[in-house]
Amino acid sequence: MSAHSASALPALFISHGAPLFATEPGTTGPALTRWGQALKEAAGPGLRGIVIMSPHWMARTPAVMTNPAPATWHDFGGFPQALYALQYPAPGHPELAREVLGLLQGAGIAAQGDDKRPLDHGTWVPLMHLFPDADVPVVQVALPVSYGPAETYAMGQALAGLRERGVLVVGSGSMTHNLGEFFGGARESAPYVVAFSRWVESTLERGDFSAMLDYRRQAPDAQRAHPSEDHFLPIFFALGASGWGGPQGARPDYLSREVMYSMLAMDTFALAAPAPAH
Repeated sequence: MSAHSASALPALFISHGAPLFATEPGTTGPALTRWGQALKEAAGPGLRGIVIMSPHWMARTPAVMTNPAPATWHDFGGFPQALYALQYPAPGHPELAREVLGLLQGAGIAAQGDDKRPLDHGTWVPLMHLFPDADVPVVQVALPVSYGPAETYAMGQALAGLRERGVLVVGSGSMTHNLGEFFGGARESAPYVVAFSRWVESTLERGDFSAMLDYRRQAPDAQRAHPSEDHFLPIFFALGASGWGGPQGARPDYLSREVMYSMLAMDTFALAAPAPAH
């Protein structure tokens, strides 16, 4: 596993699953921890921060967290009390947030700053595994409610240059996310979950941009895997930031293909351009 190339950090897509992922890490949590440690060792002091999109911040218009000290928001109910005691005290990064705003605005995306925004669980739960010491500054960006795959990809694409400035760009969502099936009790991976996830992997490997944008019609069981699009759209943020589908030829390097609770695919992968041939 190569954590980063000489010129740019990879982009990363994380399936953050349910809030219980914080205390029930399965195999995906340790895989994230190993990868994060390798990234820190490779990047050293050059790792400036994280820019992350979570579906748990949806806004009418594009927005960027400028909060210098974001709180840990327990934005869920009905879970064990231990979850509500967890804190992820990573600092914000107002300077990086201003860079993000400038890049988005320069791409014609009229983003605004939000200096009160806390970290929602789509951000702090996976980051607890990726960087357990909470020592890498975090800037969240909102998922605009009107955006689809192409618009979300363009948003990530506008931020691609940050990867050469020591910034890890992350889309945090879920490979599958049908919570209506969450309490079924089954432990075997549901066949549709596997079929959808492996179609996505194959499409990413082929670099088939048009098929991926049209996943809603072309992927098997897409409507069942995602009754609504919100938890899948962050994948396009990571793809856009990596240059996937373009001449750079970024390909997925999978950290996890785990399935939790039979219906939550935890697929997590890095995206980096292949090393040049010697």
